[in-house]
Amino acid sequence: MYQEVEKATALIRNMDMDEIRMISEAVADQKTFLGKQTLRSLTRGDLVEFKSSRTGGIITGTVIKVNRKNVVVEAALGGDKWRVPATMLTKLAA
Repeated sequence: MYQEVEKATALIRNMDMDEIRMISEAVADQKTFLGKQTLRSLTRGDLVEFKSSRTGGIITGTVIKVNRKNVVVEAALGGDKWRVPATMLTKLAA
C-alpha cells in the first residue's frame, strides 16, 4: 500500500490546479463515505480508538452515543467524554 501512496503523491506533484481540485473533491467524497460507513457500523458499547489532536496520543474508549456526524466516546482511562468525528475512529475487537 505504501508504494501506491508514493505513486499517487508523485502523480499529484505533476498536476495543475484544476486536476488537484478534482482530486481534492474525490478525497473529500471518499472521506465522507468512509465516515458514514463507520457511523453505521457503530453502536453504544463498542470499543473504539482515535488519535487525539489535543494530546497527540491514542485514546481508547467506549461509544456512549452515535450522532449524525460525531460519536461520543467515554475514555477508558479517566472517563473523559470526547465528541469525535466518525472518520477519526477505529472500531476495535471486543
